[in-house]
Amino acid sequence: MSPFAPADIDAMVRETIRYYDDNAESYWAGTRHHDVSQNRDTLLRNIDAEPPFKILDLGCGPGRDLGVFSELGHEPVGLDAAARLCEIAHEWSSCEVWQQDFLDLDLPDSAFDGVFANASLFHVPTRDIQRVLVELRRTLKPAGVLLVSNPRGQNQETWQVDRFGVFYDLEEWSRLVAAAGFEGLEHYYRPPGRPRHQQHWLVTVWRNLG
Repeated sequence: MSPFAPADIDAMVRETIRYYDDNAESYWAGTRHHDVSQNRDTLLRNIDAEPPFKILDLGCGPGRDLGVFSELGHEPVGLDAAARLCEIAHEWSSCEVWQQDFLDLDLPDSAFDGVFANASLFHVPTRDIQRVLVELRRTLKPAGVLLVSNPRGQNQETWQVDRFGVFYDLEEWSRLVAAAGFEGLEHYYRPPGRPRHQQHWLVTVWRNLG
């Protein structure tokens, strides 16, 4: 059960989006050189289709990974809730970018070979995550692949540094995604090469069973 009242969660979600809007430039400066090539490569390796792949970068932020997917010859589309991040992402990558709230998605059916949710879905409240996962499964093609990178924890909802987040352990996260119609393919912890207690990110990879 969430420690927060529904109205408080609504307010924290709005404030989280506002945080990213207000800090878009500094967020871009601070993250543009982060190396998440392991995650991108893992998504691409698990897609069983003929390239180029149609990829939804869910929570694309300022467009770092959009640009890389595009340079690799794929067809990425970005999505983010923060208007200013969408603007930067489009300017940086020249890719199509949709401004949508994760809690009010409007996605085409069976459109994408892969969904790349890197450091984004943990902002979805526990009460809404099952519905959002089902919507992501529906926008994937049959046997399409979902990659999720979330900060890990003990299944707690928190408010930290002007942002709302939910920090799952592997068991609970796996239960939620499987219940939404996905089959687990692999998981690992990041950053690579560190002791487990210093690996704060859980990466899971899933195939659409629909």
